[in-house]
Amino acid sequence: MKDYPFNGVGTDMSNLFRLSDAKTRSISPENFDGSKGGGAMAESGTGAGCARELGKGWKVSPSVDIQPHTTYTMAEIDGSGCINHIWLTPARVPGRYVILRFYWGDSEIPSVECPLGDFFANAYVPVYRQLSSLAVCVNPRNGLNCYWQMPFRKKCRITVENLADEVFTLYYQVDYTLTDVGEDCGYFHAYFRRSNPLPYKDVHTILDTITGKGQYIGTYMAWGVNNNGWWGEGEIKFYMDGDGEYPTICGTGTEDYFCGAYNFDVDKQYTSFCTPYSGMIPYAPDGLYTSQQRFSLYRWHVTDPIRFDENLRVTIQALGWRSGRRYLPLQDDISSVAFFYLDHPCETLPSLPDRDYLEIV
Repeated sequence: MKDYPFNGVGTDMSNLFRLSDAKTRSISPENFDGSKGGGAMAESGTGAGCARELGKGWKVSPSVDIQPHTTYTMAEIDGSGCINHIWLTPARVPGRYVILRFYWGDSEIPSVECPLGDFFANAYVPVYRQLSSLAVCVNPRNGLNCYWQMPFRKKCRITVENLADEVFTLYYQVDYTLTDVGEDCGYFHAYFRRSNPLPYKDVHTILDTITGKGQYIGTYMAWGVNNNGWWGEGEIKFYMDGDGEYPTICGTGTEDYFCGAYNFDVDKQYTSFCTPYSGMIPYAPDGLYTSQQRFSLYRWHVTDPIRFDENLRVTIQALGWRSGRRYLPLQDDISSVAFFYLDHPCETLPSLPDRDYLEIV
């Protein structure tokens, strides 16, 4: 097996010095198709008025306006290659009203279907919180960055749907390479789910059973708490390769899975943290263990991907405490995104909720 996956395109600094025949390209409103020598040629666009005294080549088309209830094709690439980085920032619209979809090859079923904010581990956009991780960075102010590598063999298409009743402005850049892709490279997937509220004594399904060979690479969760008290006693479970009632991998608590401990509690306060592989960021906290708080959590399985050969299903419990030191099944507002690679573009995906159910109120 080669020690790099894409014809010399490295995945980390250990391969950065390797020379390659891969061709670097970038799609943005200044070069809609990523063509060589095709940038900065616009004569009209959202910046035309600002550049009226400067003319062509002077930031004439830095962004696009996406009309209400329409879908915009952000990128369409023919051939084989790999997306290496996506940067974008939306204006004047909540992240849940913008839906990202990625299509690999000729598939009409997206392998990524996710609200924009959740995809970038920031469900509460446009509220800003700094996030610095290996796979996703959210930088001042709401510069959303994704570094997941996404190989494709024949074609790739990325669309953005505006569910809102207003026009919104989108700035974006999709950086990629045109190169050969090996047979052992999986297709990137991201699936969104929401339980609001989670039914009593039920579990939140992060990933319904998918079939094929692949590896699970990350979880993002937006967790709204509907009870007083600690909410993170629940276990995450990975059912793989024919597991029945009981899973092969079972965690010991929600904060443990996200690489924290003891309620994320330092000096009787929730304490945020943001590391390359995991993090927890509270939103609008009004005190320890009080109801109606919201939390943003991520866990990237970069050094420890969960590999499976036949199928995989992932669930998580929501557990708090009741009298007598007994567990209390919670009825919280839980959203999640499952990130994984699969040996084929998936042919089924969870139904996306309608706009009203998506909205965080």
